[in-house]
Amino acid sequence: MDEEPIRVARAPSKPLLIYDGDCGFCKRWIQRWQSMTGEAVDYLPFQDESIPARFPEIPREDFEQAVQLVTPAGTVYSGASGVLRALAVARRERWLLWLYLRLPIFTFAADLIYHEAAMHRAFLSRVDRAVYGGRAEWPEYRIVRYIFLRGLALIYLAAFASLAMQVHGLIGHEGIAPADRLIAAGQQYVKEHHVGVVARVWDMPTVAWLGAGDRALTWMCGSGMALSVTLLFGIAPAPVLFLLWLEYLSLCTIGAPFLDFQWDLLLLETGFLAIFLAPLQWFEKPRRQPGPSRAAIWLLRWLIFRLMLESGCVKLMSGDTAWWDLSALKYHFQTQPLPTWLAWHASHLSAGWLRAAKAGMFLIELAGPALIFAGRRFRLMAAGLFAFLQAVILLTGNYTFFNWLTILLCVPLLDDEAALWLARRKRRTPREDEGRAVAPVGAARWPSFITAPMFVFVVLMTSVPLFADLGVGSIWPRLVTEFYLFARPLRSFNGYGLFAVMTRTRAEIVLQGSDDGVSWRDYEFKYKPGALNARPEFVAPFQPRLDWQMWFAVFYPAQDPRNRWFLEFMLRLLQNSKPVRALLKTDPFAPNAPKFIRAQIYNYRFTTEAERKATGDWWARTPLGLYLPPVSLRSFQASQPD
Repeated sequence: MDEEPIRVARAPSKPLLIYDGDCGFCKRWIQRWQSMTGEAVDYLPFQDESIPARFPEIPREDFEQAVQLVTPAGTVYSGASGVLRALAVARRERWLLWLYLRLPIFTFAADLIYHEAAMHRAFLSRVDRAVYGGRAEWPEYRIVRYIFLRGLALIYLAAFASLAMQVHGLIGHEGIAPADRLIAAGQQYVKEHHVGVVARVWDMPTVAWLGAGDRALTWMCGSGMALSVTLLFGIAPAPVLFLLWLEYLSLCTIGAPFLDFQWDLLLLETGFLAIFLAPLQWFEKPRRQPGPSRAAIWLLRWLIFRLMLESGCVKLMSGDTAWWDLSALKYHFQTQPLPTWLAWHASHLSAGWLRAAKAGMFLIELAGPALIFAGRRFRLMAAGLFAFLQAVILLTGNYTFFNWLTILLCVPLLDDEAALWLARRKRRTPREDEGRAVAPVGAARWPSFITAPMFVFVVLMTSVPLFADLGVGSIWPRLVTEFYLFARPLRSFNGYGLFAVMTRTRAEIVLQGSDDGVSWRDYEFKYKPGALNARPEFVAPFQPRLDWQMWFAVFYPAQDPRNRWFLEFMLRLLQNSKPVRALLKTDPFAPNAPKFIRAQIYNYRFTTEAERKATGDWWARTPLGLYLPPVSLRSFQASQPD
């Protein structure tokens, strides 16, 4: 920091930043700073013939060594001090000057970085062009934000619509895990332990405290769809995003085990961060508003960084040899929960192709995240790699809206120039962009005193599960871990990573009912493997949540507490619950209920090319025995009353 700044006699009417006009590196950064400060700061090269006469107090060697900021008060600031004071005229950049003036370590780092950059300008100019390309102006994100919010609206719409079609069978009054029963138990606990209203709502954040019956569930799903359409049309985006997040959080809180998947958590975290990306306007007008907070853009980039890195790391850290020897795809296509018919074809690729594909996946998931922080060109490359990987995955497996949401998270890795290029539209110049985002909507941005602390808080909270998944161990102060545990009910600061251990065989549960205990008939699910000749379907972004949960059930005994929902499912079928029966493709006993029900286990595998040619079947199976012996309504009533 300058201790005794120079003063000039002829002060300019507004701040003037004087730079080396012969330095390409300087000129590129001046263009970026100018895009941030607009007309509030003037910029002139010291080679301009008017400079020596106007400011004879400033030696020429000072101009050659560093930029000089001349203020309207006549004070001259040099180097990092001058740059940060110039940028501070833009309100969102004032925090940098605040740190520079009040935090000595930041002051030292800023001055050191500026000095080293000034000493190596030629080299850094080449690096700058290699990393950021030919465009020198600072990137804009108004179009990126517009695309991202439209995409998020569609994903929210798919999530709520998918759930609306099955919510009564899953968590309705006559469903498998009734939400009203959960709320009633919570209210009883509150009454017995004298829990306050705030503590009750924080521990179980859901609007279902006001009502959790079938009508309330229908209202929550319906209002979620309506809010999604509202967001799609750009009406009150920030408050609408908050309400969407609250609605989905409410359903996830009462929807266990059917709304506790990683994509549900990812949607909640994405939706939470999007609140701070949205403009503070009643009607979104992307060409008549300033760009979004860079803190929000970088938090979304931080999210996809963690998502991809953890997805790769958890596989290797599990120690499963199928990941280490690259043989996982030999099993994956036929053992994943809901494969598509393309998965059958992919499973018959040669071992060499499958190993190469798996090596490519690891390269994208483990090396790709580093590109996010390596500059614009590499960041665009990362976006393309991530989107390509997700497109390949969604072609062979039904992972609801997960892959689409991950592709959407690639959008903040772009900037407006890249987005326009992808749309094959004529690129507007920065001057035209500036003219479309002038003062009438200057208050439409989240203030930095909110976004800056939020950035720090989110990075800290999400680093706790990230470091745990990376096996680093507990390195955080107790206060940080306590805050993380305190914030967990919000389900918006998560760790990620699917398929840490590869399943090598597919054990599939087949439900059977009987009226006499002798003759048994199969129930068929809508999408999970059952009939051998049934072709695997494309169903995403719709998620048949019961079909998905059946894939997990086989990993635990039927009587395991983690499978309580499965026993409730059997009970509801014996009780002839109409909403639960609607979750199935066929009910061989409709409109009545069977007297007995049981569950068999079969080993399923894709047929070989020869088998399919001969039989037309997509699947082959062999029996493995009973998963649940025959039960009746009377046995349920005797052992575990409803």
